[in-house]
Amino acid sequence: MSEHNITGGLPHWFRELMAVSPDQQEIVLRGLDVGHRDELFARWALWAHKGQRPEWDSWRVWLIRAGRGFGKTRAGAEWISQWARDNKDARLALVGTSIEDARKVMVEGPSGLIAVRRRSEELVWRPSLGELEFASGAKARLFSAAAPEKLRGPEHEAAWCDELGAWPEGRGDQAWDNLQFGMRRGVEPRVVVTTTPRPTALMRRVMALPDCHETVGRSAANPHLPASFLAAMVAMYEGTRLGRQELAGELLDDREGALWRRALLDARRVAELPPVARVVVGVDPPAGLDGDACGIVAVALGRDGCAYLVEDASVAGATPEGWARAVAACAARVGADRVIAEGNQGGEMVRSTLLAAEATLPVRMVHARHGKAARAEPVAALYERARAWHFGAFPALEDELCGLMAGGDYRGPGRSPDRADALVWAMWALMLEPRGAEAGVRGL
Repeated sequence: MSEHNITGGLPHWFRELMAVSPDQQEIVLRGLDVGHRDELFARWALWAHKGQRPEWDSWRVWLIRAGRGFGKTRAGAEWISQWARDNKDARLALVGTSIEDARKVMVEGPSGLIAVRRRSEELVWRPSLGELEFASGAKARLFSAAAPEKLRGPEHEAAWCDELGAWPEGRGDQAWDNLQFGMRRGVEPRVVVTTTPRPTALMRRVMALPDCHETVGRSAANPHLPASFLAAMVAMYEGTRLGRQELAGELLDDREGALWRRALLDARRVAELPPVARVVVGVDPPAGLDGDACGIVAVALGRDGCAYLVEDASVAGATPEGWARAVAACAARVGADRVIAEGNQGGEMVRSTLLAAEATLPVRMVHARHGKAARAEPVAALYERARAWHFGAFPALEDELCGLMAGGDYRGPGRSPDRADALVWAMWALMLEPRGAEAGVRGL
């Protein structure tokens, strides 16, 4: 349907409502009479944001994998409600992490099925039976992912699964499988999944389905979300694993055998720096101009004897003069007393390039005689012993750290852990220099 047809005959009060802020919308909504409110609810497809509507004509599984406040629950409730209007006598499944969660969120919650009904629609809710009957005669039944045997047998033509990432391991997989075997009513059975992403085996299974379409979104994508809530959440959690998962909707996984784990990095995060004794900038120069980044990382040595990552100034695609200027600028910002640069790629050219950018910049070249693991493993041990900390959040660098594997393999983003290598050099210079020979590090 064209945008012109959707908006044809739109009343002026509705256009004005869509033009004001979420806080002002809330005030207006509280003052609407029954008729206006009913018309507003009937136009969900118009005022829902893009991520709350399926964008495909044909699909079997729609996975809404997004941050808190994105509007996942509302999207699921509206979709199920419309299916019930369009399909008399339909049989629908509502599957939550538990029966209590399904009742409180999917049916009775502020964005649940009862809340999104049109005022002219009569719903019959039988909590003791876990059954909701729509005005069309369609019926929805509640199920728990913790009780998969209840899904063995019943047939459905549509289903809504909420918080798939929180379904219990094992039993949740069985619940999903039993639900799929029962999706055999009607011409084209469909399942909507609304969830905050978590790296579970079931989540990965569903994402890998050939007929699964995904909507991935951040909390900030919802224009109706109160700005005060979003600002508070961003201030507290932006860049952390919890924030990236719960606000940005990212699926963050820990790899088996990784030297760093995300929970450890979150535990080594501080909001204030202690008194600092010195600062160095670690540099991992790119081998060329073909997309590799130049890792530029500043690390401070606190007077408490611990190391603190204070800045990731890495740049990608820059010329040698460009990344050298970025190194000099970073060193000036943090008051670094030395630059530690890897010389395996370019040697004296790297030194000359850095010195050309800032003639007074103290530069120390280091060469690695062994692999990345020999350097990275002792630095990872510093984190384990609570002697290495991050002053704030550094998502891109932390993704690379979590891709460094014991034994020297790298399974993180990009071709090379440029940022992580720069961090390792800086940490070595501040914390492990007396044992440098053991890891094959030679200074020039």
